[in-house]
Amino acid sequence: MAKKILMIVTSTQKIDDEHETGLWLSEFVEPYMEFTQAGYDVTTASPKGGKIHIDPNSYSNELPDEWDDSVMDPLNSTVKLDDITPENYDGVFLPGGHGTMFDFPDNKTLQHVLQHFADNGKLIGAVCHGPAGFAGVKGSNGDSIVKGKKITGFTDAEERDTGLDGLMPFMLESKLREEGAEFITKDNWEDHIQIDGNFITGQNPQSSLSAGRAFVDEMNK
Repeated sequence: MAKKILMIVTSTQKIDDEHETGLWLSEFVEPYMEFTQAGYDVTTASPKGGKIHIDPNSYSNELPDEWDDSVMDPLNSTVKLDDITPENYDGVFLPGGHGTMFDFPDNKTLQHVLQHFADNGKLIGAVCHGPAGFAGVKGSNGDSIVKGKKITGFTDAEERDTGLDGLMPFMLESKLREEGAEFITKDNWEDHIQIDGNFITGQNPQSSLSAGRAFVDEMNK
């Protein structure tokens, strides 16, 4: 029976009236292609369900040649996160985009889903701003699910480099360090992943493919 993977993407469309945001496209597509090519059954969910807004800075009118047009189909009709039963899935993966900084933290349903995966030692993957979903999530033992874990994600230096740091509700690296994570950083925009137990994380958009491949490797062990 095919492994079942849950991918959770942001429903946020704007940072403010002057700044569009959403899902960073490659951070979904590259891992999604790895998962489907590995034969996994992938469900795409979001806090609000329905069609997902793509960050315009991550999208051009022409998809790369290696991307099949069908990779966009899951983003046209995502499942509402409230309707997900986490027990039905073998792993969860959180792509990024600045939108996740606004609708992932403090989302009670997402916290419940991630607590299930953490408590049961199932694979948890995330890339770039996707680890924003870890903020505030505690396991059944009362500790942050990232306490003592070596993880990575969009760094404070990279956030400052975008010029959007002043518009963020928090700085991702700093927040996860506060929650006890051993947050490992590399140079800005360097392809970098961390694997620690059941956590697989990538630093930035450049790390999306590596994170997806590492997730498949760990899932197949």
